[in-house]
Amino acid sequence: MKELSRKTDTFTDSVIRRMTRISNQYGAINLSQGFPDFDPPTEITDKLAELAKVGPHQYATTWGSKSIRDALARKQEHFSGMQVDPEKEIVVTCGGTEAMMAAMLTVCNPGDKVVVFSPFYENYGADAILSGAEPIYVPLIPPTFRFDADVLEAAFRQEGVKALILCNPSNPCGKVFTREELKIIADLAIKYDIYVITDEVYEHILYKPNEHVYMATLPGMRERTIICSSLSKTYSITGWRIGYVIAPENIAERVKKVHDFLTIGAAAPLMEAVTVGLLFPDSYYEELQNHYTHMRELFCGGLKNLGFSFVEPQGAYYVLVDVSEYGYQKDYDFCVDLAKKVGVGAVPGSSFFKEEENRYVRFHFAKKDETLLGALDRLADIQKLK
Repeated sequence: MKELSRKTDTFTDSVIRRMTRISNQYGAINLSQGFPDFDPPTEITDKLAELAKVGPHQYATTWGSKSIRDALARKQEHFSGMQVDPEKEIVVTCGGTEAMMAAMLTVCNPGDKVVVFSPFYENYGADAILSGAEPIYVPLIPPTFRFDADVLEAAFRQEGVKALILCNPSNPCGKVFTREELKIIADLAIKYDIYVITDEVYEHILYKPNEHVYMATLPGMRERTIICSSLSKTYSITGWRIGYVIAPENIAERVKKVHDFLTIGAAAPLMEAVTVGLLFPDSYYEELQNHYTHMRELFCGGLKNLGFSFVEPQGAYYVLVDVSEYGYQKDYDFCVDLAKKVGVGAVPGSSFFKEEENRYVRFHFAKKDETLLGALDRLADIQKLK
């Protein structure tokens, strides 16, 4: 038999999703894969129930129904001040995952290089490879997860660098990039003629006093920023797979073509239903922030009471916990034993770091109070892993 694709031999399956399967296998409380166990807003689900009877049930416009694109444009302008043409600058995709893949395939030629901050969401490296590009990693240095501007510039100076992927707020470390940090990145992107592909799926999950600054709004960045995002986290609908790309017209036209041949289009009734959420008042986003702040305080406070060492997140809903005291050579083995013997699912930190790193595991806290309290109760027995 002839060999299979060499590209797909250079990365593994998703460790995050694998840990969900392991959690299920051992009946563990799943704090690995980042999805909530509470319901979406009733306004959205009620709208979906209505649409199940009347439709639409057939293909929508390939790059998204007019109603959702109009609503996305209004929302983007409201929160960022950036005017977006819903006809020419928005492509609705099958989740943020496809948005990122479509953006990468739009930007990259075989042999190009893409800069990725490490730790990073595991898809980014695979996306670069599938696009024919080579990922170049720049470390975010624990515990503050700041980057060295000189190291970043050295990466940009490499021959063939085409783009940088920026996850803000960051998965897995919960870092929120400051305006000053984004200005450094923007200045270097302009200097070296680099595209910035942003993953802003956690833009509304922030903890005071941190604020989300949109890279595309910085001077000189509108024309070279490709925004990738999703409605999954903001509206607790991770299974709906509704994402989007916002980019200048010349880039969006390319994204449309890639998207068309990847998935044709997102689900028509789901786009119409979630449009209701895109029109929510500011109070919804304030309540969302308060809700996640409560969950962070409950879970991180519980971890602190149990004596864990961890990095408190500034945004998103993940926390990296230092488990080096338990003596495991491989954090993956620790996570398997954690699910099997303690009954809590986590993701090994090594799946997020390019550097040799086995100190951390990632928990997520987008769960009901009783779920988090149950997990903390089980984690009280973690000493059995020493």
